[in-house]
Amino acid sequence: MKSLFEEAAHTEILSRIGDLTSESEGLWGKMKVGQMLNHCQFPLKIGLGRTNTYNKPNPMLKLMGKFFRKSLYDDKPWRHNLPTAKGLKVTTDKDFETEKDKLVVLINDFHQEKHKTEWDPHPVFGHFTPEQWGQMQYKHLDHHLRQFGV
Repeated sequence: MKSLFEEAAHTEILSRIGDLTSESEGLWGKMKVGQMLNHCQFPLKIGLGRTNTYNKPNPMLKLMGKFFRKSLYDDKPWRHNLPTAKGLKVTTDKDFETEKDKLVVLINDFHQEKHKTEWDPHPVFGHFTPEQWGQMQYKHLDHHLRQFGV
């Protein structure tokens, strides 16, 4: 599995984001491109400790987290139209350029953490190795970029 900590994967993701336009349409799902760019910021903010979206996840969410944990960083692509956690849904329109710029900054900030050895636990999924953090960030971005055909 590729990792957002790898130079080639980092460059690839940024290039694919650069291929998006405000007119890009999803091949599945309900999000518009600006909403997708906003949605993709959440996991990066969680990894960087810049959000409190999941302060106290309910027991059911934690149980589901244990069930899906390995799928976050394995090589198997996610199915289309997977449900999105309530706190990560984006239902309002978002400006494409603004959200694109914010996402690129977060991707670059996350990539700069490639030598970090200690990570706070994910609020739902628990502890991950640095390698797993990089892999799951890549996998999430890849999933949504494929959703929009790039």
